[in-house]
Amino acid sequence: MSAEPERKFGVVVVGVGRAGSLRMRDLRGPHASSAFLNLIGFVSRRELGNIDGVQQISMEDALSRQDVEVAYICSESASHEDHIRQFLSAGKHVLVEYPMTLSLVAAQELWALAEQKGKVLHEEHVELLMEEFAFLKKEVVGKDLLKGSLLFTAGPLEEERFGFPAFSGISRLTWLVSLFGELSVVSATLDERKEEQYVKMTVSLETQNKCPLLWIEEKGPGMKRNRYLSFHFKSGSLENIPNVGINKNIFLKDQNIFVQKLLGQVSEKELAAEKKRILHCLTLAEEIQKICHPKK
Repeated sequence: MSAEPERKFGVVVVGVGRAGSLRMRDLRGPHASSAFLNLIGFVSRRELGNIDGVQQISMEDALSRQDVEVAYICSESASHEDHIRQFLSAGKHVLVEYPMTLSLVAAQELWALAEQKGKVLHEEHVELLMEEFAFLKKEVVGKDLLKGSLLFTAGPLEEERFGFPAFSGISRLTWLVSLFGELSVVSATLDERKEEQYVKMTVSLETQNKCPLLWIEEKGPGMKRNRYLSFHFKSGSLENIPNVGINKNIFLKDQNIFVQKLLGQVSEKELAAEKKRILHCLTLAEEIQKICHPKK
């Protein structure tokens, strides 16, 4: 990124929960990528008026205004598809929190729409910008995997708003695919006790070399956000991640990548590889959902 931007892209943030608030903070901070962006307003279902001097604007305004060129979609997952489609159709670039959609077909349609409109469609993956992931990537490189497992625990999450666990947990799947390459689903089960707000999804995956990987998402009241992993290699084992320091500015790092895409500084090869990975993860998530909910 050059020091002085020639022009700024007008941005609107849709949804001002935790992620949306962080996005607004970064857009207004004195950062290299923020210099290329101008926060025009935010869209929310709640009547908020303004936040720290940033105006609330209507969805209609956000879609029709010429000075809005970019939408950051930070609403709940169930509304992503509709929001992306509206903004791309209106000729705006889109940054969206993962998962971009809750179905593979929808994601493919939206990529096609972005290409047709000549717009950037960027799915945020801050989990790949974490210190833990950087540590794992270094640990795994050049080693032969024998088997592995990744368990994620957290408090309850509403499926209606955030999607089936394979979609709401797609960042864990993205870790596994980014570390070990394309995977296939061997089996999947879902233990769900709705009245207790408890759900446990257990998925058996395998690498292209037929090494087993177990992925478990377990959510329920009182469960702490935690990741437990265990990878066994021919040369030894890795059990859990040492404390590798705090994740600094992961949303800002993601914004930097997005701005590089807006400025045409990311190669076609990198864009194609990223799109392939995202669609592969969505394919796996959908397959897992179909195995667990065959009726749907």
